[in-house]
Amino acid sequence: MRAVVQTVGRAQVTVDDEVVGEIGDGLLVLVGVTHEDTVDDAAAMAKKIWELRIRDGDRSASDDAAPILVVSQFTLYADTRKGRRPSWGKAAPSEVAEPLVTEVVMALRALGAKVETGRFGAMMLVSSVNVGPRTILLER
Repeated sequence: MRAVVQTVGRAQVTVDDEVVGEIGDGLLVLVGVTHEDTVDDAAAMAKKIWELRIRDGDRSASDDAAPILVVSQFTLYADTRKGRRPSWGKAAPSEVAEPLVTEVVMALRALGAKVETGRFGAMMLVSSVNVGPRTILLER
């Protein structure tokens, strides 16, 4: 499992001209799932995201009760070593990935996070105003 975590002043996800997820000052998290990932990986990733000291003053989202916008992102497992066209073979199929992204969201909420989401499998327009900018790649 991979996650790209960005500090944002605001972020939102729009699908078919409808805002489906939106936050103010918080974290935008793009989550990618691979074949070997488990529910335990999802829980560990959620805990890491929630406690990651990436915000101003060496603080975490848990310290500040900062909201989190989680967006599924299979392209985090793109293989670009050959040619110009990425291979998606390392990305888990949707029937594996969707429940695990949902597990990340549920685990974050269980930890106390206010979580908004994109829409799995949809063509999403993701917009954000990065703060810092701070962008961290997490891997499980």
